[in-house]
Parts: sequence; structure tokens; C-alpha cells
Amino acid sequence: MRYRPLGRTGIEVSVHCLGAMMFGAVGNPDHEDCVRIIHAALDRGVNFVDTADMYSAGESEEIVGKALRGRRDDVVLATKVHFQMGEGRNRRGNSRRWIVREVEDSLRRLGTDWIDLYQVHRPDHTTDIEETLSALSDLVHQGKIRAFGCSTFPAEEIVEAHHVAERRGLLRFRTEQPPYSLLARGVETSLLPVCQRYGMGVLTWSPLASGFLTGKYRKGRPVDMTAGRARLTPARFDPSIPGNAAKFDAVEQLAELADDIGCTLPELAVAFTVAHPAVTSVIIGPRTMEQLEGLLKGASLTLDDAALDRIDEIVPPGTNVYHPDGAWRPPVLDDTNARRRPLADRAAG
Repeated sequence: MRYRPLGRTGIEVSVHCLGAMMFGAVGNPDHEDCVRIIHAALDRGVNFVDTADMYSAGESEEIVGKALRGRRDDVVLATKVHFQMGEGRNRRGNSRRWIVREVEDSLRRLGTDWIDLYQVHRPDHTTDIEETLSALSDLVHQGKIRAFGCSTFPAEEIVEAHHVAERRGLLRFRTEQPPYSLLARGVETSLLPVCQRYGMGVLTWSPLASGFLTGKYRKGRPVDMTAGRARLTPARFDPSIPGNAAKFDAVEQLAELADDIGCTLPELAVAFTVAHPAVTSVIIGPRTMEQLEGLLKGASLTLDDAALDRIDEIVPPGTNVYHPDGAWRPPVLDDTNARRRPLADRAAG
């Protein structure tokens, strides 16, 4: 296992981070099996575990807490806050009120006195970024968290957050967690360079493009729309939808490249993300022990320039073959009033 510094925090983390989204009711409901998977990852040298309060409504954090009993000091533990938790209008978002309340629940579920990396899961335009940074800075000073970061923030909002932190004398985001894969390279345009400029660690998620790079979905082969990810999000895998044609075409070329260099398509996908100089660690989110073994099998795979050049030919740098599921969407795109002048103003020229 390889290790890299997490931005400028002084913390070293494994290049592969164990994501816990699939532990719990949403993925694997067997707690003991999930604990075994976590222990197997730790035994293979993984020292970085990422979860979130909203994964299976807190169940994922509880499982991770069970697994880390007696091993907590050896693990860099990350979790997140933002999404709705339970009933109530203020049990979500990036306000001080919610952050200082929810961190206590995460600490309790995780069975720990501190969180190494506490991340804001998505932007919140109803909350001033100064409010969010101030609350997080206080948690660092109180010793409840060691550092904080953001997840799926656009580059311009990261820049704004750093400027606010500097002006107000607050601590700043130390990491960003964006979607990044062979099929979704849009973050290469501005987000990753911004993270490099500010010395931020980068944890990338969805290296398998939400399942499309597992090798199960290939051009010309029937897709079982009643099982797995295809059942949950059929529009993503349905070959009859025109927008999916580009994905299937790219996967065929990438699978051919994987064969040529003697690895599997998932191994190629994971190795690609960690080849970028801005990336600290890639989050792998297995549901089963078999999936964990398959993803870690290529942990030492290094892609040479020839392989990376071929990837650039298949999916050009900075382009998205599809919009990553779960990626943040600016609210202005969904609010017609924010994009149109009142009719009377338009008529007046």
C-alpha cells in the first residue's frame, strides 16, 4: 500500500481510502460481515476510512465505530455533515446550529472522542460560508475534529471559502472530495488545479462511475434491468437511451486497453484516478469481501505514459461522458425566476 500526505495537514493516508457508503441497510445489512471487510482493508494497509452521517441514516457510522474498537489510533477517520437526518426542518444543511449538534451524534455513533476529517457534504446557499467555517473552526479548537474539508464543491466556492477564511481569521477547508473517473474528467479543468493551488488534499469518489466501469455492462450484451445498480437507476444503464451510447462506446475501448496492459477494467479505473498529481486518495466502496479484494488487487498498479495517452484519446482531458450521479447541481439551474428577467423588464428592453 502506498501513502501520501493529506494536503498540508501533516497526516499521511493510504492511496486507497475505504468508503463505507455500502455498509448498512442501503448496501450490506450484515454488521459482522461489514466489520470483517473493514478489518481486512486495515490488514492490507488501508489506514483511511470515509463515511457520512446520512449513509443508511447513521447505520454506516455505527458499523465503522464497531470495527474501529481497539484500532482507532491507527486509522484516519473521516465523516460528513449536510444532508437531512430524521424529521425536522433544521436537521440538515451547513448552519452552525446543525453542525455543532450533528457532530455530537456522529461522535456517539462512531464511538470516538474525535474525528480526523469532518467534511461538509454539499454546498448550502442558504447559509453564509463564514457561518460554516466559524462553526468548524470552533470544533477544531475544541478538539472534536482535527481538520475539516468539503465535498463536491465547485471550484469558485472553494476559492470564496479560502478568501473568507483569510479575511475573517478562520481555519480553512483542507480537503475536497469530488467525483472523478475515466468517464467523468470534468474536475480536471478547474477544480483539481484550484485544490493544488491551495494545498488541499483530494479524495475522489465513484472511480467506477457508479458501476459503469465494473465490467458488467458492455456494448451488445443484454443488461439485466431487474438487479443491482441497473434496477436502482435504470436510466443510467439502459442501452436504448441515446445518451448512454457514448458511455458504452468508451467502456469498450477502455476494456480493450485494460486487456492490453494485463489488468481488469476496475483496476484500470482506480489506477487512473490516483495518477493525477492533485489526487491524494481514491475512495473505494465495496459491499462484499470479494469486491474489496478485487479493488485492492490493483493497489500497486501504475499506469505509464502510453496508457494515459490512450485514455486521453478515448476520453479527452476535462470532459464528462456523463454527469456524475450525486454531483452538486447549482440551484440557479432549477429556479426559472433566477434565470429570467420579469416579463415587464424584458419588454422594456
